[in-house]
Amino acid sequence: MILTIRHETRYTYSLPLAYTIQQLHLTPRREPQQHALSWQIATPGQCHAFTDAYGNLSHMLTISGRHQSLDLVAHGVVETIYPYQGRLNLQDHLSPLLFTLPTRLTQADQAVEALAASSLPERNKPANTAQLLRLAEQIVGKVAYESGATEVTTTAGDALALGRGVCQDHAHLYLACCHAWGIPARYVSGYIDPGATGHAASHAWIDAWAEDSDFTGWVSIDVTHARLMTDAYCRLAIGRDYESAAPVRGMRQGGGDETLQVDVQIAVA
Repeated sequence: MILTIRHETRYTYSLPLAYTIQQLHLTPRREPQQHALSWQIATPGQCHAFTDAYGNLSHMLTISGRHQSLDLVAHGVVETIYPYQGRLNLQDHLSPLLFTLPTRLTQADQAVEALAASSLPERNKPANTAQLLRLAEQIVGKVAYESGATEVTTTAGDALALGRGVCQDHAHLYLACCHAWGIPARYVSGYIDPGATGHAASHAWIDAWAEDSDFTGWVSIDVTHARLMTDAYCRLAIGRDYESAAPVRGMRQGGGDETLQVDVQIAVA
């Protein structure tokens, strides 16, 4: 599949800023099932490329001096290949055990552990793809998708208690269940072709470590849609949670109130 993607992010502020620093994960990862045919990022200020600890192609953006808005545009063309049963045939340099450690956003409470127990095999035992998909189905049954119901600081336990959330909450809750059960799982940020819905946006899902009869490794699961990743997905970054894989995340000095506008357009060739 050929995906043409354009992602525009605009921050405006009620007061001038003196300084902005942003870490950008806005470049598709180099992986066997996807290849960027072309990709560009346009930003103000100084933008320096680097590869982070998770192998994500990243940029550090700094803007010094008085400014009252920030415009970021990432766009390009990505060729994707259908991953059989969501399997990622990666040559990772990181141990999957790194992705069994909980974070502030993925810490399991008693309710999360009860959810894990109802969906996954015995604690500290491997899970197969069917069991991992069942966990996704359980999560979307308990946390209804509702835009604006949560914030980027909402934890997995809070989202479960609320019973509402967005894709990042589904991903965090999934990670919390897996980590509590000793199953490696990691956060993924990226894009998804909206298909007939016509509604495109940046998206979040997960990779989980599966042990099937014919495969052992990472399987990518879209928790929000309770399905395996297909060639309709473009992966930007992986991490332990939203904070380490967010498309844009940073700090500023000054600015007063912030307004964020995001527009994502995806076309399939």
